[in-house]
Amino acid sequence: MADSSGLSSMEKERPSMLISGIGGTFGVLESHAEFLKKHFNLITMKELQKSKELHEKITSVFVLECLPVIDQELLEILPNLKVIGNSGVGVNHLNLKLISSFGVKVTNTPHAVSDSTADIGMALMLASARRLVEGCYLATSPDTTHFAVNWLGVEVSRATLGIIGMGNIGYKVAKRAKAFDMKILYHNRNRRKEEEEQEVGAVYCKNIDDVLRQSDFVMLVVNLTSETHNLIGKRELELMKPTATLINICRGAVVDQDALVEALQNKVIKAAALDVTYPEPLPRDHLLLQMKNVIITPHIGTATDQALRMMTEEAVENILAVLNNLPVPSEVISK
Repeated sequence: MADSSGLSSMEKERPSMLISGIGGTFGVLESHAEFLKKHFNLITMKELQKSKELHEKITSVFVLECLPVIDQELLEILPNLKVIGNSGVGVNHLNLKLISSFGVKVTNTPHAVSDSTADIGMALMLASARRLVEGCYLATSPDTTHFAVNWLGVEVSRATLGIIGMGNIGYKVAKRAKAFDMKILYHNRNRRKEEEEQEVGAVYCKNIDDVLRQSDFVMLVVNLTSETHNLIGKRELELMKPTATLINICRGAVVDQDALVEALQNKVIKAAALDVTYPEPLPRDHLLLQMKNVIITPHIGTATDQALRMMTEEAVENILAVLNNLPVPSEVISK
C-alpha cells in the first residue's frame, strides 16, 4: 500500500535520497540507480517539484556531475536534509559555507577516483609526447601519401616529471611514472613521509618554482580553492622550459587559460594536454581548440565503468555513515 505521497511501506523504511534523474545525458546510470535503491528510496528532481509532501522525507542528496544544483532555494525546502554525497573529489561547485549553515554535511569520494584519474594523466602525457592525436590524423587522412622521417615526438622515459599536488591521485601518478624511469619532483602543501618518497623516487620541492623550472612535464593535481585559482599564470608558464608540456587533470580554473594560449602561441612552452578546461566545454571558437600542440579531452578522468561504480559505492558508504551517526570516511569540512 502507498500513502498520499506515493511511497510504499517498504520504501518508507528506507531513507529518501534526492537525485537529478535516472538515465539520459545527465541522470544517474540505470544500473547505479538500482544499486542506490537497495539502500534508499530515490526521488528525482522532477518528482520533488511535483509533490511538496516529498520535501520533508529527503535526508540525503546524491550529486553526480554537479547535479542536482545545491542552492539556498533547494536547501530551504528540505528541512530534514542531513548530508550531500558528492560523487567525485572536487567540490568547488558546492557552497560549503552555505550548506554548513543549514547543518548539512558534505562528503566526497577521493579513494574511488585516484586510479582512473592517474591513468588519464599518464595517457595525456604519453599522447602529447608522442603526438598521438596528430599521428592518428596523419595516418588516416585521405591526403597522406607518405610518413616523413622527421615527424618526431619525445620520450617520456627518463624525462623529469613535476607533480603539483601529491595527494592520492598525485601519488598514484608518481607510482606509474616510476615505471618509466622518470625523475619525479613534487610540490605539495605538506611533504610526504620519507618512506613514501623513497617508494616512488620522488624529490620534494618546497618552492613550486623549482618544479616548474626543472620539469619536462608538469602535471597539475590540486583541488580548486581560492588559493589554487589561476595557480599557473603568465609568470609560472615563463618559468617552465620551452620544451616543457603542461598537463592538467584537476580543474580548468587552476590555469589562467589566456596566459596559456599566449605561452603556446609564443613558444614559451611546447605543448599542453588538458582533461579539464574552464568552462566545459570551451566555446567552439576558443583558440585552444585550434592548436596542434594542444590535446583536450572532455573531463574523462573518472569516466570508466569501474570508477563510476566505485564512486557511487563510496558515496553510499559516506551517506549511510552520516545518517547512522557513525564516523564519516570522507567528510569535506568547510574552511
